[in-house]
Amino acid sequence: MPLYEFRCTGCGPLERSFAMAEVPQSITCPQCSLESKRVVSSPRLSHASSAAMGLLDSTARSAHEPAVVSGSLQGRGRQSAPTTFNPLHRKLPRP
Repeated sequence: MPLYEFRCTGCGPLERSFAMAEVPQSITCPQCSLESKRVVSSPRLSHASSAAMGLLDSTARSAHEPAVVSGSLQGRGRQSAPTTFNPLHRKLPRP
């Protein structure tokens, strides 16, 4: 649901979510019970791809909810390089 901004004359700006077909022109302020009129605000659009936004979201989540690892992953050990017995291969540069 979209987030709409309203401005109360006594308390200042506040935001509420409404369905696009049901958004009112004014609401009652929850703090002072005065009428708060809807104001035109800029949309919160992102220019990033969904993969980039997913990475940003997971990074922000990991600051407060780090993933807990209980052990090592199976099959993820270091694989040894294949051994060759050809003497010509000893002259090749090593990585």
